[in-house]
Amino acid sequence: MTIKSDQWLRRMAEEQQMISPFLSELVRERDGNRIISAGVSSYGYDMRLADDGFRIFSSVYGLEIDPKRFDENSLIEPEVRTSNDGSKYYLLPPQHYGLGVTVETFRMPRNVTGLAIGKSTYARAGLLVNATPLEAGWTGRLVVEIANLANLPLRVYVNEGIGQILFFESDEDCAVSYSDRGGKYQNQTGLTYAKV
Repeated sequence: MTIKSDQWLRRMAEEQQMISPFLSELVRERDGNRIISAGVSSYGYDMRLADDGFRIFSSVYGLEIDPKRFDENSLIEPEVRTSNDGSKYYLLPPQHYGLGVTVETFRMPRNVTGLAIGKSTYARAGLLVNATPLEAGWTGRLVVEIANLANLPLRVYVNEGIGQILFFESDEDCAVSYSDRGGKYQNQTGLTYAKV
């Protein structure tokens, strides 16, 4: 199993629509302003946080978090803010955890697995992006789990890079893919909460 390059990612996006919408180059600027990079890098893809479906865990309405009986009341929807340069962002309070969803939809072939990890730009500001697998055969928009470990509120920009996905291709197909076993997060199109 080997990590896949930018050339392979471009081919897979074109031939199999593995990533859609797809940025075929690493984008670092939009409308003359610097952004947190998004798109193809040398050996990965910088996924973007969408501006729909971001939620933050809060004790205002919920008493606890139970992944077996998830209570949506434990989440609040923050407002989308606008910075001086026109960039949109959510403000993640200190020591808080949030859930978002990617702009991109991923269609994983049955011999390819992805691993979503954080970006160093955000890590240096105190944001932890949970490592999440994109299993062979899975399709959907990826739910991104993030934590502000800092003691200050942290801007989380939308439609800009939130994390990177590394892709690994096997020399053989798996016997049972995520799709084959009817994975519970298959074909998610928006923010999807914990399921058992």
